[in-house]
Amino acid sequence: MYRQEHIGMEPRDIPLNRLYHDLAHLWPVMSPPEEYAEEAAYWRAALREALGAGRHPILELGVGGGHNLSHLTADFQATAVDVSENMLAHSRRLNPGVEHLVGDMRHVRLDRAFAAVLIHDAINHMLSEADLRAAFATAAAHLEPGGVFITSPEFLRETFHGPRAEVCTRTKGGTHLTYIEYTHDPNPADTTLEAVFAHFITEGGRLRVEHDRMITGIFPRSLWLRLMKETGFTPEERVYRLASTGAEYLLLLGRLRGPSR
Repeated sequence: MYRQEHIGMEPRDIPLNRLYHDLAHLWPVMSPPEEYAEEAAYWRAALREALGAGRHPILELGVGGGHNLSHLTADFQATAVDVSENMLAHSRRLNPGVEHLVGDMRHVRLDRAFAAVLIHDAINHMLSEADLRAAFATAAAHLEPGGVFITSPEFLRETFHGPRAEVCTRTKGGTHLTYIEYTHDPNPADTTLEAVFAHFITEGGRLRVEHDRMITGIFPRSLWLRLMKETGFTPEERVYRLASTGAEYLLLLGRLRGPSR
């Protein structure tokens, strides 16, 4: 007879953002590029409607592994920026014809203008109103007069009902991954959510378990629209639903009103 102690782990004991550092090799397994095709079609259609025919220059801020962008590069001449060199390495392999640069979307300035600026799910890492405003200002600073900015919040304060849990299993090459993602709101009075991950990774026949944690931003819809207006955009909202998952997303398009900043 023996006594087994339960050892608990506080979320604050889990390191932040390992997926962008030592666990970055899991990203193509966890979120395969082919799963972005349906969503990217909405982004492509919005770009075509705004810009017309032609291989227009576009900039993606916070490109990550380049999975959404990979479905746009056949139609547009792309430049990509991300703060994580590990994630850029994935995107370089997936999008070899794209210029890749290291930079923070809140501060980077490339001293050139594009027909469109995109911020996909990396916008979720803006944790405060100041962060979100800075990202929008960066988009405005890189647009030609009349250019278009497109982004999409994953969660809105009005519609997030947590906690939420997702369990998914993927296999790619010699890696088998099952992950559990638990997203909750520790403090509804602030502008952040916390996501805690447990990764069950089998490589070379050996199983190991790794934990990760992310803090992401959550804001009311009115704030997104107000900040777009304050940084020089005329915003437009579009809602689309993915047939593959049933998930509904809000696409925000901003046409730059005056000269780029």
